[in-house]
Amino acid sequence: MSEEIDIESRHLARFRGEHPIVVEGLKTQFGEHVVHEDLSLSVNRGEILGVVGGSGTGKSVLMRAIIGLQQAAAGEIEVFGRSITGSEPDKDIGVRSRWGVLFQGGALFSTLTVGENVEVPLTQFYPDIEPELRHEIARYKVMLSGLPEDATSKYPAELSGGMKKRAGLARALALDPELLFLDEPTAGLDPIGAAKFDRLTKNLQETLGLTVFLITHDLDTLYEICDRVAVIADKKVIAVGTIPELLETDHPWIHEYFNGPRGRAAQASQQRSKALDNPAPGGA
Repeated sequence: MSEEIDIESRHLARFRGEHPIVVEGLKTQFGEHVVHEDLSLSVNRGEILGVVGGSGTGKSVLMRAIIGLQQAAAGEIEVFGRSITGSEPDKDIGVRSRWGVLFQGGALFSTLTVGENVEVPLTQFYPDIEPELRHEIARYKVMLSGLPEDATSKYPAELSGGMKKRAGLARALALDPELLFLDEPTAGLDPIGAAKFDRLTKNLQETLGLTVFLITHDLDTLYEICDRVAVIADKKVIAVGTIPELLETDHPWIHEYFNGPRGRAAQASQQRSKALDNPAPGGA
């Protein structure tokens, strides 16, 4: 395995200021079933980090552990330099208000309109805010997510799958977060819808200066918008780097994943896209 992309767990402490997320020696389990063992990972400020792994490797469990929804059996998790391992959620309000989360499927409250869903975190963290201002912020976030303004008054049951994803994204952006967690944001979307969501994610990351922790199995997403990719296998993060760097490793899962038919198709698609964006001099 390439030394450059091996996990540097012994040296992570030196870089906490540059890394909004630092995980060291994490162990998670459900009863006797161990999901992660001695997992370490750091996320660079301002990057889009793609997180991949086979089914059952615990990608979503890792995200839930980082945001405090899954108790760690061992190890340390720091977000924005503050340890959240074993802490009470009510004591982490200052940290939790700095991140937003898009769960799989959007996880919207079915009895609330889209606007009311977006207002939930505003009400939770800023209970004294004037209702009119809260409504206006929610409307703006809905439009920022790429939905039409009239979607604010619609209920989740009235939305398509892609619109639900965007509504969930609007809620994740409600508090102007610095850190955005996206769990399989393009799952279930058609290729056109998935590509549009990828572009939206990249535009938001660049415009708002976000750090994005993105769980995905979508190879097009990895090639198009991710600065680095973290690979989970064997109960830990086995490698982190750009896709070319990952392909230099000798782990069989990495090669099977990126060099399989879908991986080759995603790579070819990216090459065509780059060729269109940067035509050769003298071309027609």
